[in-house]
Amino acid sequence: MSNSLDSLVQSAQERARKRVISDLIRVAEETAQKRALSDPWLVAAYLTGSLRSDNPFLGNTTDIDIVFIHAEELNIRHEILPLTPEVHLDIVHKPRSDFEKPKELRVHPWLGPELYDPLPLYVTQHFFEFVQAGVRDKYNEPVNVLARSHRLAENARQTWRQLQLGQTSGPEWLLSYLNSVHAAANAIALLTGNPLAERSFLLQFPERAAAAGQPGLAAGLLGLLGANRVDAAALAGFLPEWEKDFLAAASSPNVRKRIAAPRLGYYKLAFEFLLAGETPLAVVWPMFYTWTLSVSVLPSARIAAWHKACEALGLAEESFVQRLDGLDLFLDSVEEILEKMTSAQGL
Repeated sequence: MSNSLDSLVQSAQERARKRVISDLIRVAEETAQKRALSDPWLVAAYLTGSLRSDNPFLGNTTDIDIVFIHAEELNIRHEILPLTPEVHLDIVHKPRSDFEKPKELRVHPWLGPELYDPLPLYVTQHFFEFVQAGVRDKYNEPVNVLARSHRLAENARQTWRQLQLGQTSGPEWLLSYLNSVHAAANAIALLTGNPLAERSFLLQFPERAAAAGQPGLAAGLLGLLGANRVDAAALAGFLPEWEKDFLAAASSPNVRKRIAAPRLGYYKLAFEFLLAGETPLAVVWPMFYTWTLSVSVLPSARIAAWHKACEALGLAEESFVQRLDGLDLFLDSVEEILEKMTSAQGL
């Protein structure tokens, strides 16, 4: 009886989840249609991101990622529009000129996966026929898979070199370091799928590393972020200060759009979900990346709590040289993996 009841509950939950996803996709479609009526220069619109996956929710929150393609470049490039405390619209605007060479886009590590399988919401001028014909042609051939990975690995190495030459202090330095780590990990993830989602970056990476035949890289990634130096209780203790800095930064015109008041629940509820689960250390990436983005636009007198958290993770200035050495070794491993795969394919 118990097993039967559990099965019924799971079935009901699955149906409810699918209904919610369907409702959110309908919101995306309606948003695109409304914009098309008011913007005669709109060429196309498509849905991408988490709603293109089987389970877009983390802590019962998600966002609706829409890309609008315009005949010409707009002054606005990014919009965050609230729907509920748990869901918001994340809208990116791009000019048609960004898509003129689709065969080059298929080896782009971000746009290639995004354009391979979006959900069209609005289209004119046969936009998707033209773009997807080029992107999907030989997309999964090893030469193109490896090209996307190599591109990220090269970006990560270039950032590492710049960090060696620059001043080793402050949020901007740490942002560059984190961006290099992110690119290096995604160079591995791209070998077997799309780039990793921000909030589930550390949840997804172990599976991708294992699929690429390199399970040991998962522990290396945690080490680069200092996650092996803290526990769930320590991370939960950082959350109130993260929230204060997030909201303070959200009112700044200079902060990146992902730091926006409508996204507070999107992050906070996901963090609380991760902290209460079996893999609390997975919160380290999204919490500290968004926290560092936030404090990068705050006065230095306001970043003491962030700095204390960095010390706990071994990400403060006195540890930067050690962190760079660790990143160098991680990049060496990534580059060696890609070189071996390239050689094995005779490329």
